[in-house]
Amino acid sequence: MARYYVVTGAAGFIGSNLVAGLNARGIDQIIAVDNLKSDGDKFRNLVGSDIVDYLDKQQFLEMIEAGEFDGSIEAILHEGACSNTMEKDGHYMMENNYRYSLAMLQFCLDQEAQFLYASSASVYGPGPVFKEDREHERPLNVYAYSKYLFDQVVRRTMPDASSQIAGFRYFNVYGPREQHKVGRGSSVAFNCFHQYRDTGKVKLFEGCDGYPNGGQLRDFVSVEDVVAVNLDFLEHPERSGIFNLGTGRAQSFNDVAVATINTCRVAKGEAALSADQLSAEGVIEYVSFPEILKGKYQSFTQADISRLREAGYTAPMKSVGEGVSDYVKTLLAQA
Repeated sequence: MARYYVVTGAAGFIGSNLVAGLNARGIDQIIAVDNLKSDGDKFRNLVGSDIVDYLDKQQFLEMIEAGEFDGSIEAILHEGACSNTMEKDGHYMMENNYRYSLAMLQFCLDQEAQFLYASSASVYGPGPVFKEDREHERPLNVYAYSKYLFDQVVRRTMPDASSQIAGFRYFNVYGPREQHKVGRGSSVAFNCFHQYRDTGKVKLFEGCDGYPNGGQLRDFVSVEDVVAVNLDFLEHPERSGIFNLGTGRAQSFNDVAVATINTCRVAKGEAALSADQLSAEGVIEYVSFPEILKGKYQSFTQADISRLREAGYTAPMKSVGEGVSDYVKTLLAQA
């Protein structure tokens, strides 16, 4: 019997990059699961990738319950979720994120299949400590709560599990295949690129929470590193736990804007400029901080990745200068 790798949220940003990453490792027995009802254009993320089947999320759940995949699943990489942190429909969020994840976890436990899933750094709320301990977890919205609540189930379940359970708390991920998220959670790098291409300038928030203009700090992590960590754990089924997945170093929104703009400038034969120079020339513009985000905004995130390193993942993570520059070159080539 064939053994399949299931990727949920497969047409989404991280899911589609995982499918491509599996293909690069010679794995093509992949069942892609997603919901294209509200956004059919996401199919483009899977063009060029090799899969054996695509299933709608609800259809997949029904087939799981009917036992149609018993004995045939090697691993589930569970990325399927509503990632809109501004979503107000709590019922939808909990069904789509929490209940869906419970079903995937239970199936993998019953089948002794590997289960790798997407958690989120949003569970930490305002911080300032970003370490995988419950005392540091203070979700600020229902999206974060849905991730937080599932992580608590995982913590209770893990001691008795006979197969791998690995959760990754993604920090600010950027990279290829996120174009469908425009206006709904696309990365700072993606937004900076398109603002600069369309208007010749980039808009960042004015200072807040004691940070200067554009100086809020986030742990920006390349999707290439996210895929590398997931696949490394897939190859080491003895590793279980909940792990931060970031670079371990916070960098400013200014850093992202400068890397984006300068990569575009250099591609046109223009000189690279500093943040101060770009601001003085009006290329970086600072706008008022939105009222709707006050009290719900992470002005600082920095992953403590000591547990990830202790688990055996030793590869270096790309800095903003490296990762954003590579990403912008990809966007320029596509444009």
